[in-house]
Amino acid sequence: MRPAHARLDSPRPGRRRLLALVAAAAALPGCALNSPPTAKELSETELAHAPLPAGYRAGGNTAAVQAGWLKSFDDPRLVPLADEALLYNADLRIAESRVEIAAAALKAAGGVQWPEVSFTGRAGGKANGSQGLSGLVVSASWELDLWGRVRYGTAAADAQYASALADQRAARQAIVAALAKAWFLASESTLQKRVITDVLGASETIVRLADDRLRFGIGAEADVAIARADLQSYRDTALQIDFSLAQSRRALEVLLGRYPAAEIELPTGLIAMPPPVATGVPSDLLERRPDIVAAERRFAASFARVGEARAARLPKISLSAAVSSLTSNTFVLKTDSQPSAGGAVAVFFPIFNAGQLEAQVELRTAEQKQAGAAYAQLALKAFNEVETALASESSLAAREGVLRQGLSDSRRALELEQVRFRVGSKDLRSVTQQQLAAYAVTMSLLRVQTEQRVQRVQLHLALGGDFAPADT
Repeated sequence: MRPAHARLDSPRPGRRRLLALVAAAAALPGCALNSPPTAKELSETELAHAPLPAGYRAGGNTAAVQAGWLKSFDDPRLVPLADEALLYNADLRIAESRVEIAAAALKAAGGVQWPEVSFTGRAGGKANGSQGLSGLVVSASWELDLWGRVRYGTAAADAQYASALADQRAARQAIVAALAKAWFLASESTLQKRVITDVLGASETIVRLADDRLRFGIGAEADVAIARADLQSYRDTALQIDFSLAQSRRALEVLLGRYPAAEIELPTGLIAMPPPVATGVPSDLLERRPDIVAAERRFAASFARVGEARAARLPKISLSAAVSSLTSNTFVLKTDSQPSAGGAVAVFFPIFNAGQLEAQVELRTAEQKQAGAAYAQLALKAFNEVETALASESSLAAREGVLRQGLSDSRRALELEQVRFRVGSKDLRSVTQQQLAAYAVTMSLLRVQTEQRVQRVQLHLALGGDFAPADT
């Protein structure tokens, strides 16, 4: 039997129908998408019970927030360490991978808007003892997005991608802030080690003096026991500080993506406190802080998914077309060897699905409410962080002044008690008590000074200003 060729229809009528379908599709207007609320509208709705003041209640300079806060600490080692952390920190790499995932999802969602074209080729071969079909088929299909279902899906993916980008910026800020705070805490441990070393030296001197007085018959054995007990207590404190130093080193190394070997070189002191910073106004925070921007974009994504779910309840109309050239060695096809073309319109209308589509709308609507509440929760948390950091700065500055004066008085009192002990007018207990008092004030002052720098970093993080200058 001679080979024959098949066509779906005569060439010209098929092409005319295909062109007519394409023209009809182009003429059909798509349903306009509803736009999600702007950031300002969303804040007015979700924060209606918390109207924003013109400025922060705890103080602050309402000038615009400036970028480049990391360099304001004037520590030459911080910037290269931050670069290292941004390159090797595992948490940041996770955030970057989420951006890549969201970008791929956006690309996939955008591709649905375009026609899908496929090619099929078949060579004749024996199947069950007979020759099969041979030929080529090129087909195309395209869903007409009349109600915006596909476009809503793309809009949701786009908002999710923007959210991932903002989350990545927030992660970068958080990593650098955590590094700076760990750096200052490590500085505190270094200074604590220096203080306890001085205290140990003084305590050993007191032990020797107590032994000498006992040997010369002017002292008491109880004084010697007290001095030695205090010395052991200070040695225990020194061991705890050594452990804290090692922990500080390991924490820094993990942030930098290094193995936690407790080998990193630590700073030998605290850098000078930078001058006060501009804080801007609360309303600006909502559009500047990256984690709030990410929450706003997640709300926009949930808004688009509601539109997508509602559009899914409406009829789906799709166009399909194909061009083919087929032959057969088994049976005679009615057409000759010229290619054939044809097209069709398919309409899918959901009639009964046991409420699944309505449930999807309800689900997406609930997710939108959840996203709105999450936005409000995060915004209030951000305002609280700024107000708390500003209040802490004022409180810590006042405490530093009090503790500086207290330390000066304690040191002077200790010197006087040590002189009285040497000449025999005072026993060892008064010296020990005054030494403990001076030691406690020194540690408290060091804690406050470190906390001042930590809270300044926290303020920068809460304000959402970038750690790097704008020109980098």
